[in-house]
Amino acid sequence: MLRGVRGATTVTANNREEIYERVAELLAAIIQENKMSIEDIGAAIFSSTPDLTAAFPAAGARRLGWTEVPLFGTQEIECPDALPLCIRVLILWNTEISQKNIRHIYLHDAVCLRQDI
Repeated sequence: MLRGVRGATTVTANNREEIYERVAELLAAIIQENKMSIEDIGAAIFSSTPDLTAAFPAAGARRLGWTEVPLFGTQEIECPDALPLCIRVLILWNTEISQKNIRHIYLHDAVCLRQDI
């Protein structure tokens, strides 16, 4: 069964190394909380706000060893209500875990995005 796992984080500045570090932190938390195996990940889609141009968030996943996982990156629309300096991810995961038992992870200032979970 294919499931979606969401996550988001923020950085403090448009800085390549910080983008990579925060992506690594986010992906590690998602994997740990959901007890994922990278081999079961079908794909990951990253988005970032328009104020982040120093690095592709997907490159942070590649640095973690996600060499076989198909990755895609896109830019969010510019919106006056958007959380700035934000990176989001949607992981498509092959698992038998029910959708209601999946743990979506929001770190740093991104915790405000989904206060319901």
